[in-house]
Amino acid sequence: MSYSFNAEKVTQEVVEWVRDLFEKTASPTTKAVIGISGGKDSSVAAAICVKALGKDRVIGVLMPQGEQSDISYSHLLVDTLGIAHYVVNIGDTVSSFMNELKKHVEPSNQAIVNTPARIRMTTLYAIAACHNGRVVNTCNLSEDWVGYSTKYGDAAGDFSPLSDLTVTEVLQIGEYLGLPKELVHKTPTDGLCGKTDEENLGFTYAMLDKYIRGEDDLSSVPEIKEKIDRLHRANLHKLQLMPKYELNK
Repeated sequence: MSYSFNAEKVTQEVVEWVRDLFEKTASPTTKAVIGISGGKDSSVAAAICVKALGKDRVIGVLMPQGEQSDISYSHLLVDTLGIAHYVVNIGDTVSSFMNELKKHVEPSNQAIVNTPARIRMTTLYAIAACHNGRVVNTCNLSEDWVGYSTKYGDAAGDFSPLSDLTVTEVLQIGEYLGLPKELVHKTPTDGLCGKTDEENLGFTYAMLDKYIRGEDDLSSVPEIKEKIDRLHRANLHKLQLMPKYELNK
């Protein structure tokens, strides 16, 4: 029996899940605070929150690092949804921090790439703290599966509407919601290293999504299957609770 995805049904379920979560765990004034990149994930997650809570309870945060050539996509999204937003440029903060770090240690590539994502998450929580807010995690299942996220960066958040949905499914929901095509189908990048997600990963999201959903065992490309499995094993720590010592009583 092949896997079938119903975008309308799932969209309605996710909207109801967000609405129910806020009704049960938050006050009537609690807002959803979301980082806006102008890509499919932040666009779809923000649109879902607007449907669930109303546009007055959703705050978008644009966080360019210096000059951002594609920031017009982010402005298009907040204008389309009609939500309040802030533009907080993290460029000087990142530079200041990295310059201080260089006095003590030579930053690794991982530190250079991941630090801005963690500063963005700090920014989101600071704004959430000023607005009785909950931070929206915008990661999807495909990215989480292979660890394509930054621990305590974009992998953090207070609730996650998309983390059980693949990239292919998020795209379908974005189309169902009627979001601008240039947002839904914007080429995904991390906005940090200058490469697309798929260039960094070495395989397409379409291949990964079919593998996750059991539609393709990737037996024709064993090297890709091995890489996906290896990335999944190596990055499970990002999805699990922090290990802790448990006292024997």
